[in-house]
Amino acid sequence: MAHPLQKTMSRARSRRIVLPPVQEHIYKIEEVIEEGDYYGAQQMYKTVGARYLAAEKYSEALDILQSGACTQLKLKQVTCGAELAVLFVETLVKGQFPYDDDTLDRVRKIYKNFPQIPLPLQLGEDDDVQQLSEALGAAKTRVEGCSSFLKAALKWSMEFGSHRNGSPEIHVMLATYIYSESPEVDMAKVSYHFVRGNNPKEFASILVNFMGKCYPGEDDMAIARAVLMYLSLGNLRDANHIIDELKKREESEGLEFPDSELMEFIMYLLLTLQRDALPLFNMLRANYKPSIEREPALNEFLDEIGEKFYGVRRRNPLQGIFGDFLKMMG
Repeated sequence: MAHPLQKTMSRARSRRIVLPPVQEHIYKIEEVIEEGDYYGAQQMYKTVGARYLAAEKYSEALDILQSGACTQLKLKQVTCGAELAVLFVETLVKGQFPYDDDTLDRVRKIYKNFPQIPLPLQLGEDDDVQQLSEALGAAKTRVEGCSSFLKAALKWSMEFGSHRNGSPEIHVMLATYIYSESPEVDMAKVSYHFVRGNNPKEFASILVNFMGKCYPGEDDMAIARAVLMYLSLGNLRDANHIIDELKKREESEGLEFPDSELMEFIMYLLLTLQRDALPLFNMLRANYKPSIEREPALNEFLDEIGEKFYGVRRRNPLQGIFGDFLKMMG
């Protein structure tokens, strides 16, 4: 095991390593990219970034990795760009960079370069299966790459920021990208990130869009899940905001608001939670049990809501949101 003095001397030597300005490397790598050698450029970005890291020049390493990620993503080299984006976040952690507006803006700039490509809606006959298969594969690669980057950024924001659940802005980015790019949208996952975000109005717009293209019976479940997720975090304000926003769209855009027992339950629940009315809360759960049991997770959310609003202790405190959060972040 190295002596502390040896470690100090090693760090001092690493800081004395003279490396050229980052921009010189960027120009050289861009020449390689112009020749179409994306893999060669990728290796250069990683090698140069590692040199700056070894010298503990974290800011310079961030510059080269951000440049590489943005450049590769602009060229639709998603696998390469996502790898550099994750390395960018790993460098934030190694350099112990705090979560602040400037660093969040750098994360956002990388995120905005992830391609957004609509899936083909109409295809011919012969080449269609292959074309659709390729489009679905590319979409899956985009979602996985962007998710890896933003989930890493969420973990960094939890460690070096003040938000217990991670950056609200990053949650919104992740939810939006998953919804827009996933071939088969998992609204539970989209909702999970939106309710930890800070843009309920955008979430309402996503729900309206989903309601316009989902299967019958999925619209009320998507709304109920969103509301209950907010409430399970103790966020009555945004739960009401979602319903208010959807009601506005119903009036202004002719949106057909779902008419079901589950929606009836949600409306009564929102009114009940504004009062100290635990018996009424329990009565609602009993009366609307068949509708609630359409999805097992709804009862989980209601257990958490009972704890948040009325102090009803859960039987297993390790279940529910915390466990789900770890699964989602894994």
